[in-house]
Amino acid sequence: MASAYWEGNIKMFTNYLKLERGLSSNSIESYELDIRKFISYLEGFEDKFTIQSIDRGVVQEFLYSIAEVVAPTTQARIIAGLKNFFNYFILEGYIKISPVELIETPKLGRKLPDVLSVEEIDLLINAIDLSTNEGFRNKVMLETLYSCGLRVSELVGLRLSDLFFEEGFIRVIGKGSKHRFVPIDPNTMELIVLYNDSIRAHMNVKKESSDILFLNRRGGQLTRAMIFTIIKRLAVEINLEKNISPHTFRHSFATHLLENGADIRAIQLMLGHESITTTEIYTHVTTDRLRCVLEEFHPRAKT
Repeated sequence: MASAYWEGNIKMFTNYLKLERGLSSNSIESYELDIRKFISYLEGFEDKFTIQSIDRGVVQEFLYSIAEVVAPTTQARIIAGLKNFFNYFILEGYIKISPVELIETPKLGRKLPDVLSVEEIDLLINAIDLSTNEGFRNKVMLETLYSCGLRVSELVGLRLSDLFFEEGFIRVIGKGSKHRFVPIDPNTMELIVLYNDSIRAHMNVKKESSDILFLNRRGGQLTRAMIFTIIKRLAVEINLEKNISPHTFRHSFATHLLENGADIRAIQLMLGHESITTTEIYTHVTTDRLRCVLEEFHPRAKT
């Protein structure tokens, strides 16, 4: 537990992230955890630090202390969190210069996302035991995850009131509580209707989950961890060697659209990416695949 001074500062910062920046609870929690790592480091000293007394050297020493125990990607995330933290106090007039301003983030290679082929997705979904209500629900969830390119948090938060099937769309509440409309194909719509009418409608649904589409066997909202577990178990069942997660279905959604000629701007809107540069990583995926085709089939590429 941090001192009352730092608890107050953390509270001010997280309120700002929630009320003014409109960030999701998951994003705010990640920021807070990283800030608390830094504050825990500060409170290991006899000197009592304040927002005003922290300089670049203190931050740099903290980063040196974690460099050997956390990955470069984690270091970069912590630095980004600290920058946001101190920039907030500049905004509020507590300090004039951020001690993190000139600190560089570790150089990171751009990691290409894992992608499943259409055949692998079919194998995963076909491995589901449809003899149980949970099995049929899982099939519908994975079809929705893949056909709409959802984040796992968007899938478990999907509501009955978000289904606009007459128009062929679902409403998705993404990062920062931003809404977007994503088209949904007729086959997936049909599966959702069947799940809702034959399974969900006969469940004892908890009051707080009355509008949630996909429910656990107790009538409550599913957790993200449950979706991870379902997918991991299916991967083991079909002996899939790739390291996959719910996000892999989202990556595959975008890659398959791009490979089949979809406009990258349309993909950006469906994924809910704020910047087109985030979506452009999928062009690297497809380019990498094209290179593999060249190396395998072109006579000049063979050794």
